[in-house]
Order: sequence, then structure tokens, then C-alpha cells
Amino acid sequence: MYAITIRESGGPEVLEWVEHPDPEPGPGEVVVDVVASAVNRADVMQRQGNYPPPPGASEVPGLECSGRIASLGPGVTGWSVGDEVCALLAGGGYAERVAVPAAQLLPVPDGVSLTDAGGLPEVACTVWSNLAMTGHLREGETLLVHGGTGGIGTHAIQIGKALGARVLATAGSPERLQTCLDLGADVAIDYHDDLPTEVASATDDRGVDVILDNMGASMLTANLSALAIGGRLVIIGLMGGAKTEINLASMLGRRLSISATTLRGREVEGPDGKGAIVAATREDVWPLIEQGRVRPVIHRYVPVAEASRAHAALDEGGVIGKLVLVVRDEDGVLAG
Repeated sequence: MYAITIRESGGPEVLEWVEHPDPEPGPGEVVVDVVASAVNRADVMQRQGNYPPPPGASEVPGLECSGRIASLGPGVTGWSVGDEVCALLAGGGYAERVAVPAAQLLPVPDGVSLTDAGGLPEVACTVWSNLAMTGHLREGETLLVHGGTGGIGTHAIQIGKALGARVLATAGSPERLQTCLDLGADVAIDYHDDLPTEVASATDDRGVDVILDNMGASMLTANLSALAIGGRLVIIGLMGGAKTEINLASMLGRRLSISATTLRGREVEGPDGKGAIVAATREDVWPLIEQGRVRPVIHRYVPVAEASRAHAALDEGGVIGKLVLVVRDEDGVLAG
């Protein structure tokens, strides 16, 4: 088979479409003939040399895919060869085939094309695990989503509304602010403005209950100031740095909490493992997608052999939603 190799750490040009050994399914795994994958920020960080795959994971980038099951490993039940699926991966999605634990498979939701499903598992599992399972967002609460027009942000706005929350979202231009509103956000905030002031104005000085943050250090002080009493800050990215100071006294009186999570390096099994997150996503998010209350937001389709072009687009900015990498058409014919 062919797959994308990262020749060396660097820019998009280090991504090469070259021959790789075909994967074989181990116990509890299946091999998927990939139809599509998608570009995530973690892939860019891996390409740059800043986010190596977990031990034992494929060196091929790609944290999600869609396709058809080609073969079953020992002990796999509930799935059959030919089933159309999408999957959460620890790596390997930018390829013609990938081996994946069966616990990380999802059926393609009704109403979503097999190609578009390639950009769904990573955002769906990330958002649900952090908003519902970690942040405990409840109906009637207020959610703030940073980066409302990114892959995670576009999905989080919709999930927040589906859970019955009031949603605030940040973005950096009038067009992107309007996109947040079009996706269902109640208030769109320019991230160049003073966040605590804007949140106070939008919430009658109460603050927000949950913040989903992809920035880390650069936004920590502002985020804590924007939280309501009992508020929860969930950090899922460090685009603004990893180290800063924190005034714990400012947290004590308002009973604030901070959680910081990643998905890629978790074990498959266990109550907080990827299998449990995938199962919860299938039970709670898939019906919302099938009802049309949540939808994938696709920016562009790019042939997987041209993954460097997709990475360059993400590096340059301007992407709204997901960049989907097409490996095969929906009839199974290899792209290109």
C-alpha cells in the first residue's frame, strides 16, 4: 500500500506519498480500506517534530479515517468485512489501509457520506469527552468555545447548543464571527478584544460555566477571570504556550476547576479509555448527527497524496472546519 511518510521534521514539503507495508490486524483489531482521513492540528505538530506518536502507534499521521472493513483480527465480534465505518486512530490515517482496535470503530451516521465521515471521529470524540464527560456541561449553563471556526470549534458550538447550553464563541474576523453565529452560537467574541470584559457584558457579569480552550498559557488568566462561580476550564491545546503563573487564591473563593486532557495517548480500555469515549460518542452524539442537529463542517477535499497542500492551507490560516483527505472514492476506487 501507499501512505504518507514524514521525511524529516519541517514544513508541509516533508510529507511524501510512498510505499509502506500492508497492515495486519492483531487480536481485537480490524484493517480498514481507507476512503478518507482529515487534517488535525496534532498532525501538523507531528510533522514539525513536536508531537511524536504514542509508543506502538503508526508513524504515519492521521488520527481518524473512514472506509470499509477489509479483514478482522482474532476475537473481533459485532463487525463484518465490508461494513462502512469511521474510526478514531492513534495514527495511520493518511494511508490506503490502517489497522485499528475494534473498540475505536463507529458506524457511519445516517445522513453523512462515507467521505465526510473521515473528518468526524476525532472532533466528535474530543468534544464529547471534554464537554460532557470532563466539563459536565448541563442544560441551561453557558459555554465558551475558543477558536469557534476550527474543526473542534465548529463541532463544539453545535454540541453545546444540542445540550441546551447558551454558547459564546471566539474568532478573529467579521466573517469568522458570522460563521460562529451561523452554526448556532448566541454570542461571537473577537479574540482581539478583552475577553473578561466581553464575557461579562454577554452574561450580565455572571461569567460562563464551561470553557473549552485550545490556547493554554496565553489565555489562562483571562479564562479564569471569565468563569462563573463553580466554573470549569477544560484545556485541550497549547497553541498559546505551556507555562505561565497562576493565582490559586483567585480560584478558591469562586470554586473554579481546571482540567487538561489529551485523547491520542490514552489506552483503549478502561473507564477513561478511548473505547469508552467512542462508545459514549456513538450513544450520545450519533443520534444528534442523524437528526441533523449536528453536522460535519468540511472546508475542502484534497487527495491524500497532496497532503502537503492541505497542511500548507492549515499553516496559512483561513480554514473553517475540517480539511478532508480523500484516499478512495466512495466506490472504492483509489484517488488519483
